Amino acid sequence: MRLRYLSLCLAVLSANALAKTEQVRSPNGQIEVHISDDNHPHYSVFFQGKPVINESKLGFDFQTAPSFRDGFEIVSSSQDNVSSTWQQPWGEEREITDNHHELAVTFNNKAKQQAYTVRIRAFDDGIGFRYEVNNAKPLTVVRELTEFSVAQSEKATAWWIPARGWNRYEYVYNTTPLQQAQLVHTPFTFKNADNVHLSIHEAALVDYSAMVLDQRRPGTFVSNLTPWSDGTAVKTNGQFKTPWRTIQIAKDTVGLLNSRLILNLNEPNKLGDVSWVEPGKYVGIWWGMHINKNTWGSGDKHGATTANTKHYLDFAAKNGFDGVLVEGWNIGWDGDWFFNGDVFSFSKPYDDFDIEAIAQYGKKVGAKLIGHHETSGNVTNYRNQMTDAFELYAKNNVSQVKTGYVADGGNIKRIDADGIARYEWHDGQFMVNEYLDNVKLAAKYKISINTHEPIKDTGLRRTYPNWLAREGARGQEFNAWGTPPNPPEHTTMLAYTRMLAGPMDFTPGIFDMSFNGLGDQTNRPQTTLAKQLALYVVLYSPIQMAADLPENYEARPDAFQFIKDVPTDWEKSIALAGEVGDYVVYTRKAKKHKQYSGNDWFLGAITDEQARDIEVKLDFLEAGKRFEAQIYQDGKDAEWKWKPYELEVRKQIVTQQDTLSLHLATSGGVAIRFKAL
Repeated sequence: MRLRYLSLCLAVLSANALAKTEQVRSPNGQIEVHISDDNHPHYSVFFQGKPVINESKLGFDFQTAPSFRDGFEIVSSSQDNVSSTWQQPWGEEREITDNHHELAVTFNNKAKQQAYTVRIRAFDDGIGFRYEVNNAKPLTVVRELTEFSVAQSEKATAWWIPARGWNRYEYVYNTTPLQQAQLVHTPFTFKNADNVHLSIHEAALVDYSAMVLDQRRPGTFVSNLTPWSDGTAVKTNGQFKTPWRTIQIAKDTVGLLNSRLILNLNEPNKLGDVSWVEPGKYVGIWWGMHINKNTWGSGDKHGATTANTKHYLDFAAKNGFDGVLVEGWNIGWDGDWFFNGDVFSFSKPYDDFDIEAIAQYGKKVGAKLIGHHETSGNVTNYRNQMTDAFELYAKNNVSQVKTGYVADGGNIKRIDADGIARYEWHDGQFMVNEYLDNVKLAAKYKISINTHEPIKDTGLRRTYPNWLAREGARGQEFNAWGTPPNPPEHTTMLAYTRMLAGPMDFTPGIFDMSFNGLGDQTNRPQTTLAKQLALYVVLYSPIQMAADLPENYEARPDAFQFIKDVPTDWEKSIALAGEVGDYVVYTRKAKKHKQYSGNDWFLGAITDEQARDIEVKLDFLEAGKRFEAQIYQDGKDAEWKWKPYELEVRKQIVTQQDTLSLHLATSGGVAIRFKAL
């Protein structure tokens, strides 16, 4: 017995002695990744010398082929360093720095004649790694074994929404100990006992199923791939690259906000000249339906009429907006449209909507019609009409389209080759491809897409710049009818969670908070007026909606001036301060364009249910220049429940040397334009 035990120990020691470990560090040396073939391929991550991700397994299970589990050895590795800059055609920052160290490690199982490569890129703001498989025969993935074993998980705090639910990504965020987060969507943000902030997500999600995180053992999350209707995860021809599995790492909250990791892990623009893709601001025949002033369907209260659209076009042109979104213009909205996916037409308008006349009127006044395609989840019906629909829009000067995929999670309807209805998840491989096919086809007609009920953003706007924005979280409409409406902390949560993925079409700018009455027991925006203004800076999107009714803006020209002034395309963006779910302060420099000199800065700050006073150093302003600070902030008696309209608008001259003392009321905010003099 003793000899057998000694023999086993020697075998283990021998195996460990033969194990190989490779490592790569970020350019600044703060982040280090180890990858090893010891017992089972695994990796670990260190920040400032301390583990943040403990040893975590790698690999796959397949439907018929042997698994990528045990028996794999590191047979080769290579390293590369990259330091470059690239420019976005539009974005939160014009120039992006890509500075990373790369390690590619190839694993081989000689007994089973299998091999794959793990490619790791280490940046100063985090890491990304992906699998690269080159198999001669098709492989169907049933499970990805990638783990994220969080170090000191029992002391970590997490902010999360549940995955694989009926309402897709549209949930209020939870704040819990990390070990209470079970099946969660990404970006998944958390902080450890050392106050290091991390966010797990993925980049360049193409022809693969989206990853959600399943906490199995306490603190260990496993990549859980959203399945097809047949239960498998990913269908491949055997030669595939997974999306990048990403871990953003920062010593504080603003480090996460200032990360460009997700964009840097996507491929460059594949569309060529995209000068036709135009950021901007819009209004819409939209909010009226949510507050029951109008209807999507036909009848006496129909919102999408020729006369009403012309009224909105007049308002848009008068106030410098680019376009008017019109929902409910096409046949199919009558009845319970949530279930109308089989009957929608995408080229036949209702009789009271003359699309040709509206297009001509838009050219005359100087504002465009923004298109809308609601599928109600029947993507085969939409695909069969998609070419005709884009042709109609292109003929009528429509260059942006909002698409919608309203259906419960797991209830996207497709008709297979045998004519059988199959029901898929919004974030499964089939729909990942379907969304992207829509964007690619739109590009052929020089049309940009704003996807609602989308697949989560993974940075593909770099590769396909006509994919302007997405929803993918609880937006403003929940404040009209949600149960409950978005709480005061909601947008301060979005900044550190959903917004790490990319632009969101949140639709800010509601000026009438009392359409259902004030207080905290009604459906209404649980914010002050100043916070609604600040959202235009805090929640980034290249297209921003002035979501309220025209008459409500005309009643408050003082506050409306900021919405007219704020741009949507930026030279530079800097997160200055904040804590997850509590508050956030952003400043952004306007890109030189039309009414902007290229020297103006804008600032937005928002808070949760707590009022707070903040000090903001203006050292981001250019030295030696003077600026007129046009300040829109909560009045001294403002508070969101009963006095949301209290607004102070003032001006003062400032320089880089100054510090502003700003008061934010409960669920309040401040918005500032720094106009260069």
